[in-house]
Amino acid sequence: MAGLLGLALAWPALAQVPQQAPREAVQPAPALAPEPAPTAADMDADGDGALTHADAEAWLDGFLPYALAAGDVAGAVVVVVKDGKVLLQKGYGYADLATHAPVDPANTLFRPGSVSKLFTWTAVMQLVEQGKLDLDADVNQYLDFEIPPRDGKPVTLRNMMTHTAGFEEQIRALITDKADEITPLGEALKHWVPERIHAPGSTPAYSNYATALAGYIVQRVSGESFDDYIDHHIFQPLGMAHSSFRQPLPPALLAKMSKGYAKASDGEAKDYEFISLAPAGSLASTGADMARFMIAHLQDGAYGDARILGANTARMMHSTGQASVGPLNRMMLGFYETSVNGHRAIAHGGDTQWFHSDLQLFPDDGVGIFVSMNSSGRDGATGQIRDALARGFADRYFPGTPARTGGVSKEDARQHAQQIAGTYQSSRRPDSNFMSLVNMLGPVKVVANKDGTISVTMALGPGGAPKKWREVAPYVWQDTTSSDRLAADVVDGAVTRFSMEPYAPIMVFQRLSTWQALAMPLLAASLGILLLTVLAWPVSALVRRYYRAPYRLVGIDARAHRLVRIAALLVLVAMGAMLGLVVAMLGKLALTSPDSDGLIIALRLFATVVLPLGAAVAAWNAWHVLRGRRRLLAKLWAVLLALACLFVLWIGFANHVIGFGAYY
Repeated sequence: MAGLLGLALAWPALAQVPQQAPREAVQPAPALAPEPAPTAADMDADGDGALTHADAEAWLDGFLPYALAAGDVAGAVVVVVKDGKVLLQKGYGYADLATHAPVDPANTLFRPGSVSKLFTWTAVMQLVEQGKLDLDADVNQYLDFEIPPRDGKPVTLRNMMTHTAGFEEQIRALITDKADEITPLGEALKHWVPERIHAPGSTPAYSNYATALAGYIVQRVSGESFDDYIDHHIFQPLGMAHSSFRQPLPPALLAKMSKGYAKASDGEAKDYEFISLAPAGSLASTGADMARFMIAHLQDGAYGDARILGANTARMMHSTGQASVGPLNRMMLGFYETSVNGHRAIAHGGDTQWFHSDLQLFPDDGVGIFVSMNSSGRDGATGQIRDALARGFADRYFPGTPARTGGVSKEDARQHAQQIAGTYQSSRRPDSNFMSLVNMLGPVKVVANKDGTISVTMALGPGGAPKKWREVAPYVWQDTTSSDRLAADVVDGAVTRFSMEPYAPIMVFQRLSTWQALAMPLLAASLGILLLTVLAWPVSALVRRYYRAPYRLVGIDARAHRLVRIAALLVLVAMGAMLGLVVAMLGKLALTSPDSDGLIIALRLFATVVLPLGAAVAAWNAWHVLRGRRRLLAKLWAVLLALACLFVLWIGFANHVIGFGAYY
């Protein structure tokens, strides 16, 4: 579910609420025989490197088995469609390592993650086409709770479809492996409305919450539950009998579900993942079913005699762009633009913890490709495999020459590199809650290289080294090993934000002030001072005991000395525990379940008491030491300790560690 992904105890009843009853019973889609392999009649006759079944299969057979083995991935499914037909569908590796069950493209279900969003956006456009929804109306008219305005402007469906509604990131209960923690859609959305941290329409910031909100609007306006609506109006017309958003998955489909793995070499199958914001990512589907969906979109909403969108509506969905930064690829209505080699392309990627997928459409060429893998793999291997597959497919079957630019002089390149160099944070971030600590822990840095190129710490090449970007037009850079571009917005001679492909349609990176950029180094220094103070306590006691030296402080000096050490220990524990929890939650999304709410509330309350009290004790100790006759080193350390406690207190307020509740 693309990038940062929350916790609970205080609201366990929310998971007990039954789903809204449907207005009518769901009629199961007719059973389909497994998709036959494409025949020679389905293939192109030429063999000159064009996209044919034989050539695509040979290319994939040469690429994927090695890539999966090298990446420690158990299995994958790939489907290619062309001109309204399935050109190729094939499984690689295993759906179940324990039984050595192979991946069957027609019968093995995968989790496409955020590719699910395309079904939600298709449902929205169906209701727009029927006049039941307006893309530019205040969404509050469709809801039974309120989304507050930002800068006096409401949220619209167009904002939501282009990820410019301005919502901060929501993480709580995003993914869980416990069925009893599934929260009904309406309850999940109402539990906490993320703040809107960007003006509507101004800043791309990918939002699972916004997509789930759109799914809830579909549910309310149609009068059907979201699951029923997708079944009736997308799955059944397309004959997608092996697909479902339902959680838990119906038993007949669950029996065909691929297992998920961290690494193939581990061999340990993971539990089924449940998504609380279901319209944003709960789909399970086969490769063959995804082919039907791709064909429908490539044929302007039609699949055989069935139609899920009118032609004009489909074309509007595929071509209405929301600009990002400079000339970079834009966000369409639900799809993001990935045009390459002069060929128009639209796409969507998707990630759960264990499944990693990508769907790419070339509308003008009538071609689509879908890939899904069932393991996270070694060191982000799935992301590299997915990117290499998409790039290799485009370069092989849709070659072209990127548009040439005039370039810039060496002097301008060096100047612009210095201008963009600095520290940034993603527009997609938690901001009004304790998870904003993530922003401080992981800033994005742009570095000006000696040769006039720039590098971005988070943009790594296949070998793990930062990519180099060379300026090809004023404030537009290109990856030296691909056609991906990076561009910056400049205001009064200063770079305020930048983005880069493929991130451009869904997020930008905003420059931090000098003070914000120094926050993490200062926090590290403060925690270091606290740690040394705490460690000095037992060390000094052991040294005195060894040399039989007396403790020389008496009276108020001794009391202040002991109290400030206790305060340092408590402050260190309070902030260290919060930082440790945040890091653990990012590494294991199961910790963001509602079961963790009680722990979060307890740690925040502890910090609320300890941080101000610790700062007060440290300040009082420094005042007392400075007025006394202690040595210069003792006075200096007392001042440093007071400053450290005061800075940690400021971090506690600025990053919402101090407070009550588990909203994030």
